[in-house]
Amino acid sequence: MLESLLVPTAIVALAEIGDKTQLLALILAARFRKPWPIIAGIIAATLANHAAAGAVGAWVSSFFTESVLHWILAASFTATALWTLVPDKMDDDETSNARRFGPFLTTLIAFFLAEIGDKTQVATVMLAAQYPHLIMVILGTTLGMLIANVPVVLAGNFAAEKLPLALIRRLAAAAFFVLAVVAVYSAMKTSGWIG
Repeated sequence: MLESLLVPTAIVALAEIGDKTQLLALILAARFRKPWPIIAGIIAATLANHAAAGAVGAWVSSFFTESVLHWILAASFTATALWTLVPDKMDDDETSNARRFGPFLTTLIAFFLAEIGDKTQVATVMLAAQYPHLIMVILGTTLGMLIANVPVVLAGNFAAEKLPLALIRRLAAAAFFVLAVVAVYSAMKTSGWIG
């Protein structure tokens, strides 16, 4: 059960560094200068988004045999590893109407929308399909988002400028590749190809 919490936490924390939503956190922190409503918005948006993604992952996993699911996970983790290597850019229009709603509601809406189709949401789907404890996966991916974003909100530009983003992207990609290799091994084992 602890693995269902810790692996998603580590994977998402690494994958989130330099991600579009981390850049969004930086913009919101600079714009509003009210960290606690922003952090509360991040928590609410991430829990809602990742709960939906986790439910999809758990539901989809019920349609496949264990070996087929492992092959799908291996391909998905490999694709996400490659995607992680590509730096994200922040679109200006995602925060254009921010002042009108205030820091909490702006963060809630912006983070929820920015996470749709994002690599951390895709990772949540895959991790929920892989691990049996859905609630722990959702809590882990949310905790990973907070580990990556709360320091940015609290420290503002300083944290984002001082982190070696290219190295962190490579580490996150390596973590996804390791998960892909584990999934291939599990697929080969459940298929009877290895003992």
